[in-house]
Amino acid sequence: MTIATMTFDERYRAIDARDARFDGQFVTAVRSTGIYCRPSCPARTPKPQNVTFYATSAAAHEAGYRACKRCLPEATPGSPQWNLRGDVAARAMRLIADGVVDREGVPALAARLGYSSRHLTRLLTAELGAGPLALARAHRAHTARALLVGTDLPIADVAFAAGFSSVRQFNDTIGEVFALAPGQLRARRGAASRPSGRIELLLPVREPFDAVGLFGWMRAHAVPGVETGDAESFARVIRLDGGPAWFEVRQDAPGRVRLRVELASLKDLSALLSRVRRLFDLDADPTAIDEALARHPELTPLVARIPGVRLPAAIDADEMLLRAMIGQQISVAAARTVMGRLAADLGDPVETTAGPAVLFPTPEAVAERGADVLRGPAARIRAIVGAATALADGSLRLSPGDDSAEQRAALLALPGIGPWTADYVRMRVLGDPDVFLPGDVAARAGAAAAGLPADPAPLTAWAARTAPWRSYLMAHLWYAAPVTQAWRTAPSDRKASA
Repeated sequence: MTIATMTFDERYRAIDARDARFDGQFVTAVRSTGIYCRPSCPARTPKPQNVTFYATSAAAHEAGYRACKRCLPEATPGSPQWNLRGDVAARAMRLIADGVVDREGVPALAARLGYSSRHLTRLLTAELGAGPLALARAHRAHTARALLVGTDLPIADVAFAAGFSSVRQFNDTIGEVFALAPGQLRARRGAASRPSGRIELLLPVREPFDAVGLFGWMRAHAVPGVETGDAESFARVIRLDGGPAWFEVRQDAPGRVRLRVELASLKDLSALLSRVRRLFDLDADPTAIDEALARHPELTPLVARIPGVRLPAAIDADEMLLRAMIGQQISVAAARTVMGRLAADLGDPVETTAGPAVLFPTPEAVAERGADVLRGPAARIRAIVGAATALADGSLRLSPGDDSAEQRAALLALPGIGPWTADYVRMRVLGDPDVFLPGDVAARAGAAAAGLPADPAPLTAWAARTAPWRSYLMAHLWYAAPVTQAWRTAPSDRKASA
């Protein structure tokens, strides 16, 4: 059962049971009170005749409801539907979360999706109950609430960091959504001390959450100079619109991770929060994924061993393509070495409180000087430089809002990009949960270890039964492969067992 296909009665049973699994996936608006809540709200269950369910909080806002002060429906993970679905509404939601409306406006969002602004507004209103401006406004309100409650940033700074164009607009929106002034909302937070001089937030996540595997994956793939990782944390620098940024994600208490951020411009914060959530797959529905995969006896032991497996996404689409191409047909360790050398030669150095770092090279830098720095077969170097050139001149554009089939076709049209690379990029950039890579050597080794067919054709046929979760099947197969066992072992543990 998916959220999109749930009936009214099924949703009502979920709120009557106060089922936290559905928090962030829909909201419950109550006509008799004028408020909307998360499904697990501890308040008395309203009568069915007083209830309306909405797919987004923006739709509830547009209908005149305000957020519940008791359950704080904005303080939840986001909906996994926007990755699971590939329709216009889902693509728009991914781009809105990435800040496209705040940076470029509704016309640019519509152009990326291939529609006029008016038609896109009609589509989203019909599907989600709110147009792009209202959806972006709700996203800003969510970010603002997290900053007001989780940081000591001055209220004016919170307004601009959340994406509002003025403090007045910020005050009006917070008042409408939460029925509280920003200062009153901040006053309701706990008394825990908060570090000064940096932004630090707790990000909610649905349990179970395979933090061991996720941080192990990040550590194994970390580009020297750009990224660092250990058994419980991952940090890196990234280039954003307002300048370079540094962030660190660290495992906190169950159900949440801690994010530390340093920014050149506060206006980049909202987009960075969205990208970090996507990078760590924090909005996934692990219960639904695990239940679907565990129905197959061959996968039951894998799911039991690693509940809540996550699929790392991409922090930057252009970078992801170049990294995927560099990593073709070589080991993860060898790819890290090549990318570390590329970053050292072509990246821009930056200083952070964690020490010196290097920004991953831009497509322009790789297009101009990549042939002088990269080593290996001449055909591969030409392909990487050619892809960087296409990204640099705009003939190829990648984003989390792309149509999946169109992105794949555009990638396959480039010299040197085959199905594995195109599909791997689609998996990571779009967060597509249903991509399978039958030619992946590590996945085939994992399939053999799990007692599944190891040859591409029969493995592909078997994997079809796990749709629409084949990307998560890939994650389990990767973790089952002998070559990746070190990803799930802390370096200190490996030394102790040596």
